[in-house]
Amino acid sequence: MRNLLLELAYNGKAYHGWQVQENAPTVQQTFQNAWERITGTRDGVTGCSRTDAGVHANMFCCNIRTHTALECEKLVTALNAVLPDDIAVKNCKEVPYGFHARYDCVSKEYIYRILNSPVPSPFLNGLVLQYKYPLNENLLDKCAKHFLGRHDFSAFCSAGSSVEDTVRTVIQSQVFRQGEEVIFKIEANGFLYNMVRIITGTLIAVSQGKIQEEQIPAIIESKDRSKAGPTAAPCGLYLNKVNYGGDIR
Repeated sequence: MRNLLLELAYNGKAYHGWQVQENAPTVQQTFQNAWERITGTRDGVTGCSRTDAGVHANMFCCNIRTHTALECEKLVTALNAVLPDDIAVKNCKEVPYGFHARYDCVSKEYIYRILNSPVPSPFLNGLVLQYKYPLNENLLDKCAKHFLGRHDFSAFCSAGSSVEDTVRTVIQSQVFRQGEEVIFKIEANGFLYNMVRIITGTLIAVSQGKIQEEQIPAIIESKDRSKAGPTAAPCGLYLNKVNYGGDIR
């Protein structure tokens, strides 16, 4: 039996997240349907993360333990031929049998895209959050730096999470502008439920004057969800990179 690591990209607008659900279309289910059509078997697929409904991925990794003898290059071509246009397989390679797409992940990087324009874009509908009021990306970048390091991020976790350990280490946190888009980029060794979207909502609240930049360290220390900003919409969120700490042979 082989263990294959596949890299996907997808537009999450039409899906209720990655993980299979009984009564809603998901990326995992759609991918498994394509896999079964190509290989003839419905092998289990292990994803690197769970993405929520409407969230996108520039890089999503999953591994499959399978008996198929098809070469990786042929699998990529065949899967892309039957997958819908909003899901693509970018790469496939054989990895050690014990490799696990989720547990062997060293860090993940997310980006959140904000279209900072009074005019909506019909071409970016569902792919960005439109925010029509001015955003000071330099101020927001200064705010983003408060999240760097090892912290208990309970204040930035939505209710309903079953995770007991809420301590995470943020490696990178920055805000920058690209034309009309203001982008928040964050990398960490792990993320809590809705953590990136709540941090984004907090940054927007700073721009609105509802939270002051100097309050952010106290909000982190409070571990109180009610003190942070609202949860930003899922449409602007992308899983951007998955890091396994080097070459996986």
